[in-house]
Amino acid sequence: MYDRRWYDSHESTHRALEILKDMDESQRRALSKDLTTIVKQIKELHEEDEESDVSIGIDRVLGLYKLSNSRRWYDKVSLLSYAMKTMSTLPKEDFYNIMEGIAVSASEDVA
Repeated sequence: MYDRRWYDSHESTHRALEILKDMDESQRRALSKDLTTIVKQIKELHEEDEESDVSIGIDRVLGLYKLSNSRRWYDKVSLLSYAMKTMSTLPKEDFYNIMEGIAVSASEDVA
């Protein structure tokens, strides 16, 4: 696996991105809307938790800054790009849980 981005070493993220890439445009659009809704709900939960100081870290801040380069395939898919950008601002554990959910859901759909 290629470890250039902060999330590249996470196997479920790699699998989820492969699944997203293989989806047709309407599936991707629907999932992107759902992902954005989920991210907003998670952020609201963190806001309610007064003890929760969320820091996304320097690697992720740099990734958001470099987003303007749009080199990843999903950066060119507007709704998915937005969903990925908002997901990348979550704590890593939340991001990874979402990506694991995508990977598991897709493998269950195949079975």
